[in-house]
Amino acid sequence: MNSFFARKYVVSGIFIAITLTLMARLFYLQIIDDSYIHSANSNVMRKVIVYPARGVILDRKGKVLVQNEPVYDLMVTPREVKEIDTALFCKLIDIDKEGFIKRMEKARIHSPYRASIFEKQLSVRTWAQYQEYQYQFRGFYVQKRTIRSYPDSIAAQFLGYVSEVNDKDIEHSNGFYRSGDYIGRSGVERSYEDLIRGKRGVNNLMVDALNRPKGVFMEGKYDTLAVAGEGLVSSLDKDLQILGENLMKNKLGSIVAIEPATGEILAYVSSPSYNPNMMVGRQSGNNYMKLLKDETKPLFNRPIQASYPPGSVFKVVSALTAQQAGVIDRNTVFFCPHGYSYGGGRGWMGCTHYHGSTTLQRSVAVSCNTYYGFTYAKMIDGRGLSGPKAYDLWRNAVTQFGIGHKLGIDLPGEKPGLLPTSDFYTKRYGNDKWRSSFNISLSIGQGEMGITPLQMANIMAIVANKGFYYRPHLIKGIGEKKIAKKEFTEKISAGVDEKYYPVVIQGMSDAVNTPEGTAWSNRIPGIEMCGKTGTAQNPHGENHAVFFAFAPRENPKIAIAVFVENAGYGGTWAGPIASMMVEKYLKDTITAPKYIQDRIYNANFLPAPKKVVDPKASKDVKKTDSVKSKTDTLKSKRQLAALTKPKETIVHHSEIKRRYE
Repeated sequence: MNSFFARKYVVSGIFIAITLTLMARLFYLQIIDDSYIHSANSNVMRKVIVYPARGVILDRKGKVLVQNEPVYDLMVTPREVKEIDTALFCKLIDIDKEGFIKRMEKARIHSPYRASIFEKQLSVRTWAQYQEYQYQFRGFYVQKRTIRSYPDSIAAQFLGYVSEVNDKDIEHSNGFYRSGDYIGRSGVERSYEDLIRGKRGVNNLMVDALNRPKGVFMEGKYDTLAVAGEGLVSSLDKDLQILGENLMKNKLGSIVAIEPATGEILAYVSSPSYNPNMMVGRQSGNNYMKLLKDETKPLFNRPIQASYPPGSVFKVVSALTAQQAGVIDRNTVFFCPHGYSYGGGRGWMGCTHYHGSTTLQRSVAVSCNTYYGFTYAKMIDGRGLSGPKAYDLWRNAVTQFGIGHKLGIDLPGEKPGLLPTSDFYTKRYGNDKWRSSFNISLSIGQGEMGITPLQMANIMAIVANKGFYYRPHLIKGIGEKKIAKKEFTEKISAGVDEKYYPVVIQGMSDAVNTPEGTAWSNRIPGIEMCGKTGTAQNPHGENHAVFFAFAPRENPKIAIAVFVENAGYGGTWAGPIASMMVEKYLKDTITAPKYIQDRIYNANFLPAPKKVVDPKASKDVKKTDSVKSKTDTLKSKRQLAALTKPKETIVHHSEIKRRYE
């Protein structure tokens, strides 16, 4: 009996254990494990993401700068993929067998049951070829989306580019972005990402056993519509932009043109540039690496990130701030004996000419360094204050012209430029007893000062407006209602009263429109352009050519700054570019002589490509040079002695002009 009852309990226990195991397994399969649900749903229903079209970007006249083109992402659900003709499949979408295996493995790691991207951005032509054989490739389907297209291939640094999101983007998006989404990486694509990206939708489709669509699930009850992104109306003039990029071809530098009355940027040229279509499509990653390795740095956004000494153009700011401070007026005269002596006669800052007795107006027209050496000395040494305190007053006045801080343009990555504080000089010289002679080069826009081309153009907008500016911006209207951002309608004072501008403006007009002026060769028939040339020192090579201007004098429509690296004189290279841009914008024509246009178009100031030197040949050259050096030393003891002997430094007039114009 005991044995019977023992067997009874054992058998009952086995049945109970089996029952509990089955129930646990059913619970796991139905409640916890969703793989079979996904598999079942995938067999009858497919969720298709509907990607919104990004907002179109237009120029100020309604011409298209950026539009959208359809492409197709090939999706795969690994578990559904059965026996397929791999060779045919690879041929249709232009990949090899190794690529096929690699992509499938990646998809399986993502999820065997959920669809993921197998190949991105198939062209319309490739999709059309694939579509004929789609029924043979169970587990694969195509998802439509759009990519950016740039009809004129211009304004790459302004427009920016779009790329796929990474883990960091997804993490910081509060659930908005998912793997496979795209995001603006630079330019206005990034600045206005929240507005132009739109909102994705979802379509639920019924499919058969061969993964072919068979209609809408539940009559679309659970579908959501995609919402297209907001369109943007830029301030850019497309025709002016194209001209600017052509003029700057094979040159390093920038052109920034602003409408003074609004702060709207009319032209935004960063050179060298690149074709923005390179950053679209299946080769965008490879193209990005090519651009990244390019020695001329086409991805570098020069108008807002490059910092240069402004050169003689800074004299305009000096003239205005000194008048506001009361240290000079329109009748102040300084004598120019071909340069400015400072530091008790120990230092000399050369001037381009012997100007003699020079007024404020004439100092602007002829770009007299001496005048501004005296002016700066009065600002720092003649106000009854210590050097650092007087410098702080000077610096505060200069910063109100947008120098030394960001202007707040609607682009990422803007740099503030450089305008050292008084503490910088106190630390450099070890005490606070320094005076104007310690940093006199600031008086003519040299030394430690650096400003961006955008800041240069903004200074001209301030002068054109006689004392104020609107924050420079590239987007003038958002959406169908063309709404403008509030921060771009704020009127900002430069801190100098309007009454001090006429004499400076007259000097700028004389610089262009009178024979004595430094920009006489850049005048425009029928247009009174007020401008200023500059030749900024460059310790690494040829000087930089600079030209600032606005036009016309009354009711100005355009303020412009042109900066050409390593080109030499501002009036020779930057001036003609600015003149052609101004005339094109105001009169829609260019009357400059053909030889001048050809000279500008054909000029090439790009650095010579670095030569790859054979290490073996290099050793031989070094060996030869070493032998030659010893021989030369033995033969030239007299020359060697001359080199070590102290001698007087002679700076010729041409060298002074090159350094200080």
